Amino acid sequence: MDEPPIPVIRLGDTGEVAAALPHLLGFRPAESVVLVSLRGPGGSRVGLTVRADLPPPGAAAALARTLAVKLVTDDPGAVLLAVVSDSPDVLAPDVTVLPVAPPGSGDLEARPELPHRDVVHELVLALDARDVPVREALLVRGGRWWDYDCPHPCCGPGAGTPVPEGASPLAAAAVAGGAVLAPDRDALAARIAPAEGPAAAAMAAQCLRTGRRHAARLRSGAADEVAEAGAALVADAVAACRPGPATAGTRLPDARVAEVLWALTVPDVRDRALALALGEDAAAAEVLWTECTRRAPVPLDGAPATLLAVSAWLRGDGATANVALDRAMAADPGARLPRLLAEGLAACVPPAELRALIRSTLLTDAG
Repeated sequence: MDEPPIPVIRLGDTGEVAAALPHLLGFRPAESVVLVSLRGPGGSRVGLTVRADLPPPGAAAALARTLAVKLVTDDPGAVLLAVVSDSPDVLAPDVTVLPVAPPGSGDLEARPELPHRDVVHELVLALDARDVPVREALLVRGGRWWDYDCPHPCCGPGAGTPVPEGASPLAAAAVAGGAVLAPDRDALAARIAPAEGPAAAAMAAQCLRTGRRHAARLRSGAADEVAEAGAALVADAVAACRPGPATAGTRLPDARVAEVLWALTVPDVRDRALALALGEDAAAAEVLWTECTRRAPVPLDGAPATLLAVSAWLRGDGATANVALDRAMAADPGARLPRLLAEGLAACVPPAELRALIRSTLLTDAG
């Protein structure tokens, strides 16, 4: 089975990386610290991206150690550190009053500095302890960026450099890979939030009817036939989700979604569905898992949410994978696979390792 090509993105300069942060994360970060692994010749290739909320006072060192452990799983040659925050400039803690007015005026005022230097300091120390240098440390605020280490007026408080606008190579690659940029993480979760109102009631009723037929087929003792029929249903639904004029603007009817949901309760069908993430229909399958997760009643939403998490993770969208795994674990808190995937994602297992694990698991099951 051929793997879909994974684009190699090399970002040119600091401003381009600042502009690319939302595409690297899948949503626009706010009050966040972001670490970008830099790999390849000269450290120009973007690798793993790790994000966390800015810590409260006194918690920067603990957060820095946690993020450093996660990032080194990507074996970076260097790291770009970005603080995304609307916090205003602060007074330098080690300076009381400095003269900045014209000589002889007698006026004195405190020297302002960029915010969150304590977070940057702890991250530099934590990464240095693991022999990973921080190439640059940025503040991104209000459409501009600053370099924490730059001594020139362009990076002084109140100055900054505009974040580049327009489509970047990374944005184009993200769109081609099926990513859709969300304004924030809540909007990301809203894409697969459960349906409500009459639509949800109609879907639940359809799932009950389909479930009775599914149970009757299982009771007939033809388990292999049920699995084959279920796999065929999933394959047909994936084909209906492929991009193109024949499928543009179409919406799978409730009856078809219900059939897919019940088919995914069969382990063999679920395994075959997992294999779709490794092939040329990966994007179409992700569309189907998204639609099924959004419209499925509990607990039928667990399987498609897990499959959605795997699809998103394999294309490097950890944010969507996390949101989908939250949905899967809420559907069935005792389910083992979503919890194992969540642990792997928290440990920043690279998509390539997950891909290899899935491939080896499917080959073992086939044998």
